[in-house]
This record gives sequence, structure tokens and C-alpha cells, in this order.
Amino acid sequence: MTPKQVLAMIKEKGAVMVDVKFIDLLGTWQHFTAPISEFKDEAPFDEGLGFDGSSIRGWQAIDNSDMLVIPDPDTAVMDPFTKDPTLSIIANISD
Repeated sequence: MTPKQVLAMIKEKGAVMVDVKFIDLLGTWQHFTAPISEFKDEAPFDEGLGFDGSSIRGWQAIDNSDMLVIPDPDTAVMDPFTKDPTLSIIANISD
């Protein structure tokens, strides 16, 4: 799936949130939910979304915690278990 196809699916399915998932260094799934407004164009797939790496055990010190999460469009699916339409996507981390 391409970023354009993900954006089209967001509109078609009426998604209001995006659940971004990744695995930490110990193999534990981590996630955060972003408002759909963060995905108004293809920028998150190219430039990533910023997040605080110090909130993940063992990743970054508080004074050096700015990291990027880059969603992988091939992993995008609608979450069938959420009350509100939510896109679920797995991401890669960049320091």
C-alpha cells in the first residue's frame, strides 16, 4: 500500500484517529494515538512524526529525547475493535 492509498482509506472509512505502534528494545509493543489531522498529507510517511523517546524504557535521556516515528504504509489496517474508526499502523523509529 502506498501513502496515497492509506490516505484514501482514512477518508473512505471515516477514521478519526491513528494508532501508531512500534516495538521497543526489549520486544514490547508500544503505541500512541494521534489525531487524524496529523495525516492530512503524505508528510508523516516521509518526514515522520515527533515523539519523546525518554518515555520509552532504555531509549533516550530526557535532555536528548526527540525522536521520529515513521509509519509503514504497508501495515495500515482499520482496527475492528475500537469504538471510533481508528487506523492502526506499524512504524519504524529514527533518532
